[in-house]
Amino acid sequence: MRKVCVVITARPSYSRIRSALETLKARDDIELQVVAAASALLDRYGSVVTEIERDGFEIASKVYMVLEGEQPSTMAKTTGIGMIELATAFDNLQPDFVVTIADRHETLATAVAAAYMNIPLVHIQGGEITGSIDEKVRHAITKLSDYHLVSSEQARERVVRMGEAPETVIVTGCPSIDIAARILDAPALEFDPVHKYGGVGAKVDLSNGYLVALQHPVTTEHELARRHVHETLHAAADSGIPALWFWPTPDAGSDGTSRGIRAFRESHDPSNLHFFKNMAPEDFLRVLYHSSCLVGNSSAGIRECSFLGVPVVNIGGRQLGRDRGPNVLDVDHDRGAIADAIRKQIAHGRYSSDSLYGDGAAGPRIADAIGRIEPRIHKRLNY
Repeated sequence: MRKVCVVITARPSYSRIRSALETLKARDDIELQVVAAASALLDRYGSVVTEIERDGFEIASKVYMVLEGEQPSTMAKTTGIGMIELATAFDNLQPDFVVTIADRHETLATAVAAAYMNIPLVHIQGGEITGSIDEKVRHAITKLSDYHLVSSEQARERVVRMGEAPETVIVTGCPSIDIAARILDAPALEFDPVHKYGGVGAKVDLSNGYLVALQHPVTTEHELARRHVHETLHAAADSGIPALWFWPTPDAGSDGTSRGIRAFRESHDPSNLHFFKNMAPEDFLRVLYHSSCLVGNSSAGIRECSFLGVPVVNIGGRQLGRDRGPNVLDVDHDRGAIADAIRKQIAHGRYSSDSLYGDGAAGPRIADAIGRIEPRIHKRLNY
């Protein structure tokens, strides 16, 4: 039986791997080891670990590694702490494979620890490009990985051009699209988000349409995070449209984003904004599906919203260069431009579903690939 260790370090990591976890858990030839680490363990980011356990996955190890501060230096130091603590977890669990997801600094810590410990490394979502430090990290993880389960043909071509053996690069689609496909099959929003998840802010009436806002700092412009989020807050508040706003992930600049949100809330007391830490993946996607528009710079706007057909106003450079569907309208960090784009996207309405990032069956493909690949390490590169 193969021991497969999946490391989940943040809210997006779980939503992007959950369908694969379900399929891996159901196989009798695989022992699934779930490691919860970094912000996935922290209450201020929504206690994702509670969600993981509620969904029926046993946590094999918890790895605390986040250093306070949310500056470039603390991202680097968190990566170093993660290497130390994850190496201990892997030494205890003795997995046959380690699976790491996407492009965060905690993901790099996972990759370095596994590579040095001679554990075959499987990378989910390699080969994509963006406009921040994430791109360097993602490509570094590709070079540390032994197998690459990518979301699209474009991503596969990039990974092969980086020198990876073509037979190790498998197009599975993005597993977050699997959850989006379930939403399309049963889209009804049968709960009140404020009643179910609480949050803070105005009591909003969603019956006549609403926005979803999700904005993270741009790590290469982290010192501008507070100013950036204020432009979006002004645009959303001035629109008069109810908006459900979600907290950022822990990156350099997140402190500025968070302080900007708190300061705006206290000084302006907006009557149409309500703020949340987190939601379960299906609940979040149902809320997203029924929204008039997603505003911010989340990759959910590029991935899940393209499949769901949700209009998106993508702000700034965090997603620069990422393959996108026709549902995305790009603007700068300017409240007037953001407000104009919101009006245009609402006037357009829903877009056709786009399968750029998958067709809803990535989880079984990922589990099948992990179940049949032969363990290998220290590959020979094809230069």
